[in-house]
Amino acid sequence: MATTSTFIFIGLLSLLLSASSAAPPSSGIRLGGFIRRPSSSSSSRVSFFHEAPAFRNGDSCNTQTIHITMTLDANYLRGTMAAVLSILQHSTCPQNIEFHFLYSNFEPDVYSSINSTFPYLNLKVYTFDSNRVRGKISKSIRQALDQPLNYARIYLADIMPANVKRVIYLDSDLVVVDDIGKLWDVDLEGRVLAAPEYCHANFTNFFTDLFWSDRNLAKTFDGRDPCYFNTGVMVMNVEKWRQGGYSQRVEDWMVVQKQKRIYHLGSLPPFLLVLAGNIKGVDHRWNQHGLGGDNIEGKCRNLHPGPISLLHWSGKGKPWLRLDSGKPCTVDHLWAPYDLYRPSSSTHSPELEE
Repeated sequence: MATTSTFIFIGLLSLLLSASSAAPPSSGIRLGGFIRRPSSSSSSRVSFFHEAPAFRNGDSCNTQTIHITMTLDANYLRGTMAAVLSILQHSTCPQNIEFHFLYSNFEPDVYSSINSTFPYLNLKVYTFDSNRVRGKISKSIRQALDQPLNYARIYLADIMPANVKRVIYLDSDLVVVDDIGKLWDVDLEGRVLAAPEYCHANFTNFFTDLFWSDRNLAKTFDGRDPCYFNTGVMVMNVEKWRQGGYSQRVEDWMVVQKQKRIYHLGSLPPFLLVLAGNIKGVDHRWNQHGLGGDNIEGKCRNLHPGPISLLHWSGKGKPWLRLDSGKPCTVDHLWAPYDLYRPSSSTHSPELEE
């Protein structure tokens, strides 16, 4: 818990960038015991994890609940653990946070690992029915983007309980280095979605020549000033999303994509087609994305200038894989202090993408 997280992060940045890559990933984190891995054969992808400490509210906290939604998958469990720890550690009111985890294939070992690593965590789990997107997903430039769970964010309004009016959706390959309550308090100004916008990006590159040459398709953006936004960090008014039928509107573009090749990425372009130019822009500090490089090679990238509240390893390269390989990028050392993984000779970290 930290109210001066910006100064803490600057100090951490200076320390880590000067440190050797051999520094133990758990340095600076109070840790308890570690989880004993279940003995069943299905647990081969579930690793040892340190138990996280309990985090308590500060004196200024009220009773407002902050709802955070993430997907839950054995392949990205290590990233999820780090993300959750970072959120709790930097929150002024960590006990006010409720996590909503979505899974497509229930894996008891994954669920038990979350519970054991964060025994005080306020959480709920939900099933995402992969049949919702069966036959609607088109092959993209990277296999990891084609997984049904990657599309679960489209259906949050259908999955969340009726009493949940707003959620923060977060990917699993990020860490938060600021109070998440600041992002929660963003005024959506009547919009259905808030996220950092990147209007300097070449928006035309997100769609194919076929899309832009078809006047009926290209006029989709008439009357809008569309900008790219990354769907890995979003504040969503789920009530307004439900009322506006946005899930169906996104699905409609997925159907068009099956008929005509109008984009190359996974779930991002249909979001842009429906919402680009009509969202509430958030300060860029809340999604320092692209730290995983591009979607093909995942080469190292430097931090963008400016203040940072959230570090996001979108792209092919994931910090835990690069650290384990002994060939980390400089920015990967900023993820390492939140890594609760405890190496074991009997576990193996698979080569993954996302």
